[in-house]
Amino acid sequence: MIKQRFGKLSRSLLLTGACCAVLMSLQGCVELMVGSAVVGTFATADRRTFGAQTEDKSIAVKGEIRLSKALSDTAHVNVNSYNRHVLLTGEVADQQTKDKAENELKAVEGVVSVINEIQISGNSNFSARSNDALITTKVKASFVDTKDLYANSYKVITEGSVVYLMGRVTQREGDRAADVASSVSGVRKVVKVFEYITEEELKAMLVQPAKSEKSESGN
Repeated sequence: MIKQRFGKLSRSLLLTGACCAVLMSLQGCVELMVGSAVVGTFATADRRTFGAQTEDKSIAVKGEIRLSKALSDTAHVNVNSYNRHVLLTGEVADQQTKDKAENELKAVEGVVSVINEIQISGNSNFSARSNDALITTKVKASFVDTKDLYANSYKVITEGSVVYLMGRVTQREGDRAADVASSVSGVRKVVKVFEYITEEELKAMLVQPAKSEKSESGN
C-alpha cells in the first residue's frame, strides 16, 4: 500500500515537473517572439537602408581603430556614423591632433562627410561623461514622450552637456526635435547634424511599409 502511494506521488511530481518545464519553454518562446517583434519595429523606424546601418557600424569600428593607432593615448575622440556621415566629438590637446583625427576618418572607405566637433581642451572626467550619458537618456525619453516625433529616427550624442542630433529628417522634424532636446534639464546647447529630406520623401517612407504588408497579405 505504501509502495503504491509512493508510486502515485512520484508520478505526480514528475508530471508537475514536466508541466513546469513546458511552461518555462513556452515562456521563452513568447519572450523570443515579443523581442523579435520589437526589434523588427525599431528596424522599420530607422530611415537608413539596412546596408547603410551595417556600413555605419563598420565605419565607426574602423575609425576608432585608426584613431587609436594615429593619436596619442591622451586624446579622447568619439566616432559616430549615421548614413555614412561621421560626427567626431571629444577632446584633444591641439589643432594639429584635431585635424589629424578628421583626416583619418576621411580615409575610411564609405565615409561621405566628416563633421569635426572635437574640442581643444583637457579630457573630460568620469563624472562629466556619466552626466552626458544621463542627458542622452533623458533626451531619448523626451522624444518617446513627444507624440509628433518618430523617436527612433534620431541618433543622440552628448558631449560636455552639448547634445548633437543626427538623422534623416525633414526641416520641421529637425526643428521640433531640437526644441524638445533644448528643454531637457542639463542640456547646455543643441547642435543639429541632420541629413534633411523633403516632406514628400517622408510620406513615401511612411506609406511604403503599409504597401508591403498589403502585398504580403495578398500572396
